Amino acid sequence: MSSISRIHPFLWFDGRAEEAARFYVSIFPNSRVVHVQKIAAGPAEDDAIVEFELDGQRFGAVDGGPMYSFTPAVSFVVDCEAQDEIDYYWERLSEGGQTQPCGWLADKFGLSWQIIPAGLSEIMAPAPQAVMEALLEMSKIDIEGLRRAARS
Repeated sequence: MSSISRIHPFLWFDGRAEEAARFYVSIFPNSRVVHVQKIAAGPAEDDAIVEFELDGQRFGAVDGGPMYSFTPAVSFVVDCEAQDEIDYYWERLSEGGQTQPCGWLADKFGLSWQIIPAGLSEIMAPAPQAVMEALLEMSKIDIEGLRRAARS
């Protein structure tokens, strides 16, 4: 049995698939661009199909044209062990994009991400309503602020 999952995300870009893959690979450890295949014909001629890995997770991307775009209905969650990780991923992924409440952001390609503490459910357990209220007031998540809300 292979160690690579048979199921992986495949992302649609409008002429920026390779740029996006290289951007994501520059952010996440254990990441690489595996293969870039230039499209030889059709409406996306001279664009690319890209295979890449982010922290060991395989992804695909295609320059398919302007007919589809990302929405927050699909997002990628980055579980962070500490505040410095949240700060790092938040700053890097939101650069040129848009920040949103509760640890969500849309990067410069329009792809949605959730940058959250790995133990969010444990932080919420003692006082779910208070922690949720604090979370709703945050854009980038402040772990200590959530813990204070849990102790209230």
